[in-house]
Amino acid sequence: MLRATLARWPGSAYHLYVGTYPNDAATIAAVARVAGEDVRVRLVIGTHPGPTTKADCLNTLWRALLRDEAAAGARVDAIVLHDAEDVVHPAELRVFAAWIATHGAVQLPVVPLVAPGSRLVSGHYLDEFAQAHGATLPVRQRLGAGMPLAGVGCAIRRDLLQRIADRRGAPFDAASLTEDYELGLTLRALGARCAFVRAFDTESGSLVAVRAFFPATLSAAVRQKARWMAGIALAGWDRTGWGRWRDLGDHWMRMRDRRVTLAMPVLALAYCALILWGVSGALHLVAGTAPHGLEGWAMQLLTFNAGLLVWRLLMRVLLVGCSHGWREAAWSIPRMLAANAIALLAARRALWIYIGLLRGGPLRWDKTAHHFPGDALESRRTAA
Repeated sequence: MLRATLARWPGSAYHLYVGTYPNDAATIAAVARVAGEDVRVRLVIGTHPGPTTKADCLNTLWRALLRDEAAAGARVDAIVLHDAEDVVHPAELRVFAAWIATHGAVQLPVVPLVAPGSRLVSGHYLDEFAQAHGATLPVRQRLGAGMPLAGVGCAIRRDLLQRIADRRGAPFDAASLTEDYELGLTLRALGARCAFVRAFDTESGSLVAVRAFFPATLSAAVRQKARWMAGIALAGWDRTGWGRWRDLGDHWMRMRDRRVTLAMPVLALAYCALILWGVSGALHLVAGTAPHGLEGWAMQLLTFNAGLLVWRLLMRVLLVGCSHGWREAAWSIPRMLAANAIALLAARRALWIYIGLLRGGPLRWDKTAHHFPGDALESRRTAA
């Protein structure tokens, strides 16, 4: 992936800082080989054995950058964040350069790749990012609300990271489960403007976005979603609180971020009610009796909720279809059920993570195992 990134980003106006752990000799050796071939790659070995939080690793990279800046007598303009499995776009740095001068941070769209044989589990990320980056983030930007960063495909001005580091000793909070989400809100509190940029390459016509595989198995997806839920809706609520009282748009969007605390119990009860309704109908059929129908306000409420469900599903299909075509749009309908099942399982795990933190337990980083795309798949997907 390092070689693929270097090939897509020609020129010498940047350096790639790659964080590794001292107890991961294989990764150190792999990065060292590439660093020996290309001076743009910096191998950084952390002081703490892994796995640690992503923020802890990023702080190690930050300190390495400071040392290099001191030695060179020059400072970088911005810092771009990426995960090891990301397939970067050739025009990415040009987009960042065009926007970072007038904004504190720039976020590009994230396009999940659907893993072969995992149309439902890995595919549901495609749907959720199509909604989040096709509708939610643009709305947040228009409202002037704090814009969470994705942790990949985002550029942050170096002077803003320095301001954060001056306040708390490091730009990234090593005690956070979702440092990228919190960083976006922190930048908003500093008064920085964050831009979500949806741009198309003038040469290829492709969307300038980050492409990567997400978890393809149920257990891996549940672990990742649990960390997101615990870090945003539970522990993150304690850590970030609310914005200024006059920022009504920001309050609304933060409430949406944290709605999982109410949505998951309601969703669980709804599925239980649906199952019991089916069982009741079957028993009435066997007994030869007529089930009691719904009347009055109960029927009106269910009809209204059904209308909202249809509207939400239509928006999901529309957004997925606009970004990925009608086949994926059709798949997004059954994938909504898969997404709900994953969310329900993840909510239980997130609750236990949060309870452990409240009891003073150590922060445990549940590392997500990622699939790295092959060269042929990279080329095919990036051109899409």
